[in-house]
Amino acid sequence: MKVFIIGISGVVGTLLARNLLHRGDEVSGLVRREQQRRDLAALGVDVHLGDLTALTAESLASLLAGTDAVVYSAGSNGGARAVTVAVDSDGAVNALEATQLAGVPCFALVSVMPEAARGQDLTDDEEFYFAVKKLVDVTVSVSDLDWLILRPSLLVDRAGTGVVSLGPAQPHDEISREDVAATLAELLHEPRIRRRILELTQGATPIVQAVRAMARDR
Repeated sequence: MKVFIIGISGVVGTLLARNLLHRGDEVSGLVRREQQRRDLAALGVDVHLGDLTALTAESLASLLAGTDAVVYSAGSNGGARAVTVAVDSDGAVNALEATQLAGVPCFALVSVMPEAARGQDLTDDEEFYFAVKKLVDVTVSVSDLDWLILRPSLLVDRAGTGVVSLGPAQPHDEISREDVAATLAELLHEPRIRRRILELTQGATPIVQAVRAMARDR
């Protein structure tokens, strides 16, 4: 496959790129800084320099032409509202439009579980973040692309286990970023899983089996 990753300099984005390259896929992406470009180019990624928040859908579409799938894994993590709007809302919708303009069939979005952090003392900016993420999920889900929305539970930095729990609804728990990236790579390579919202958390099912189970569950 040829996959373009927006948010490739983030942890999940970089892990996904490594996973796809290991499979023999062609990977490209967008970064803001020259050092990021050099680091990813050393891995074999075709990297483009640019500011996601400044690109028009048309200019971004010119970078996406010829790819099989666009993955949007960029996120603000619930920071200031202006950043949430720029990255999680406008950036994602702009990327969705660019994907359509470029004629790329698949758009995959890394989102968040709606009940994440429920019961905690959230700030107004964090509440705003979750509301924005849900609205963008809705926007993606009504597009005419072969979309995929993956909602992982709390992301943690530890070695992946290779076993997960994947389905339309999962309890909010936690999962390693490595397992998120590995699951997303497997989902991209399973064409029967499109136009689905799937939630992901730690579990006991090997990733390949978990994805195949979702492919049969239609």
